[in-house]
Amino acid sequence: MRPHELGAAALRELIVSKLAQPRPTVAGVDDWRFGFEDAAQRAKLRRYLPAEPRAAAVLVPLVLRGEELSVLLTQRATQLKNHAGQISFPGGAVEEQDADAIDTALRETAEEIGLERSFVQVMGRLPDHMIVSGYRVTPVVGIVSGDFVLQLDRNEVDSTFEVPLRFVLDPKNHVRRRRDFEGHSVELTDVPWGQYHIWGATASMLLTFYRVLRGEDE
Repeated sequence: MRPHELGAAALRELIVSKLAQPRPTVAGVDDWRFGFEDAAQRAKLRRYLPAEPRAAAVLVPLVLRGEELSVLLTQRATQLKNHAGQISFPGGAVEEQDADAIDTALRETAEEIGLERSFVQVMGRLPDHMIVSGYRVTPVVGIVSGDFVLQLDRNEVDSTFEVPLRFVLDPKNHVRRRRDFEGHSVELTDVPWGQYHIWGATASMLLTFYRVLRGEDE
């Protein structure tokens, strides 16, 4: 049975079991896969990756709504220098005071959207993603519950919204699109949801989550 067809309890058990396993990390530009699964596309884009990417982390927040889970996403502020207006997870660069990637993801989430770490049960992390903006990003998956109230930093985030996790995990909602990047044509997978268009690194992380739950990364 595919992940999106599982009952709520079984899906949560699957998430726990899969994320309890050690996840591969990315050491540098010669060892990266996630985000661009196709080897030919990776070869095209490799030249745009930094030799020493900066470490970063994001939180993939799975909000518990009754017995179901939804994915909390942000829409970045339009005045930002990088990725303005795009759909993303809360997160950012690792700082010297951070103990690890989990600490980074929880700190940045609290700063950006006011979701305090006391409401987040960390389940584990996904494989690191190299992204062309110069970062090696660790996605940290956590279940969010309780009567939390978000307080958005409007300098960073315009708004937030939620997408049912079952929708994200259903392959019929994974839309292949071709895009031009620095003169190269690459095929990426998007996850459109209503008025929101989830693409790029955020969609890649969601698709990696989908593959991890299916056991395709093993």
